[in-house]
Amino acid sequence: MLMRLKNVIFLVLLLKMCVIFGQEKEYQKRIIVDVGHGGKDPGAIGINGIQEKDVVLAIGKEMIRLNKSIFGDEYDIYLTRYNDSFLTLSERINLAKSLRGDLFISLHCNSFYSVARGMEIFTFNSGITIVDNNTRTSIALGNEIVREATLNIKIANRGMKLAKFQVLREMIRFCPAILIEVGFLNNPVEAVHFSRSSGITAIALAILSGINNHSKSE
Repeated sequence: MLMRLKNVIFLVLLLKMCVIFGQEKEYQKRIIVDVGHGGKDPGAIGINGIQEKDVVLAIGKEMIRLNKSIFGDEYDIYLTRYNDSFLTLSERINLAKSLRGDLFISLHCNSFYSVARGMEIFTFNSGITIVDNNTRTSIALGNEIVREATLNIKIANRGMKLAKFQVLREMIRFCPAILIEVGFLNNPVEAVHFSRSSGITAIALAILSGINNHSKSE
């Protein structure tokens, strides 16, 4: 049943792509939003029982809604999952590659000690030097997003960082790729923030605004 569900989701995405490719319309930048965890993998669990898989799915869906309602459908946004389903890292990566996005954004939540707070964003670290254009673009994009969150949500800025997460390592060859840790679910203030629809909207808007700022500056 699970495999059948995955196949249906993949076919729906491919059909949507075919419809879009068959239309005469101005080019839209395609954003692949990798909604972390899901299904049997809840991810981090907050002090109020809130689960990472639910928070990031809500943010991804809200990005789609805000893109239409505020940004005039400026971007072509796809999620790697639209419900509480589990996909392996390889399945997420293969799906993202097949969608041929202009940007790849993986959404996650942090969990550490209760006083830890704030947003941090990662992109791929080659381990040598930063020379790749996709890496430079990823850093610029991440800085815009965390700046929006810092200014408009007053969330702590934990900065733009380099890492070797598999999704980043695999995707950076195809397009700019970042992984956003939107906040800490075991922080009492941020856990409450992410349990409210207004908090979800604020984070989704900050991410989209950062993307929009960066796109307009290119």
